[in-house]
Amino acid sequence: MRPYHGLLTAVVTPFRADGAVNEEAAVAIGRHLLHNGSDGLVIAGTTGEAATMTDEEQIELVRLLVDELGSEGAMVAGAGSNDTRHAIHLTEAVIEAGAQAVLSVTPYYNKPNRRGIIRHFEEVARAAAGTPVILYNIPGRTAVNMPPDLLAELGQIDGIEGVKQANSDELQPIDGLAILAGNDDILAANLDQGGAGGICVASHVVGNEMKRMFDEPENRAEIDASLRDVYSTLFLTASPTCTKAALNLLGLDAGGCRLPMVDADEHELAEVRAMLQRHGLLQRAATA
Repeated sequence: MRPYHGLLTAVVTPFRADGAVNEEAAVAIGRHLLHNGSDGLVIAGTTGEAATMTDEEQIELVRLLVDELGSEGAMVAGAGSNDTRHAIHLTEAVIEAGAQAVLSVTPYYNKPNRRGIIRHFEEVARAAAGTPVILYNIPGRTAVNMPPDLLAELGQIDGIEGVKQANSDELQPIDGLAILAGNDDILAANLDQGGAGGICVASHVVGNEMKRMFDEPENRAEIDASLRDVYSTLFLTASPTCTKAALNLLGLDAGGCRLPMVDADEHELAEVRAMLQRHGLLQRAATA
């Protein structure tokens, strides 16, 4: 399987009480995901709180998970930046650390125009030197959208092979690109359209159920409907606050968040606990 096909989980980065990356917990969570539905991991993406990680932390986390888990699933690394030089540096570094593909977000904050976006990704693809580049279109976080016609143009650049599409309104097939659902609630729709898969968050807790949407297309709509409350609960507030809360409740040490992200409050924690109980996940964890 190519590293940009199937169910990929945008894995959280667990932190210790002192704020350092918890390497042992990162391996444990990654292994749990690969043994429970995930075909691979996306390391140091949005859910992994890459925005508050140093380059060294990001690169070493990729190296660690590739070394420990690379034989068990695909390893994709976040390597985006709004500074093209920085994106090139990260791209080269995570590939050297063993990443099989890189996820590269649209430059954020500085809001480049179409020509600037094309030039940026030409340079990223050149730096990747044949390792697949997956574009990441998430206008809700970057303030810049890459519409389907621009994605199709970017897909003509050698080395750019897929897109994580987090603009649900523009989910559609695009010639030359593998389409990965960037929001959990459009995974089923993307598979129905012949998409390559998804880069998901809810697969932290319901990975086996989400994998059934690939394996049982006749039951896809029913499975998707049954998981809608999981999707919504994990995004009661910005990710990964509620996902880390869920993992901690299930006995997987995800630790807390790095500021400016904060841990779940009492209301959010109660909603997460109730969701896990509805799906029998707390009970299952207690008997494991």
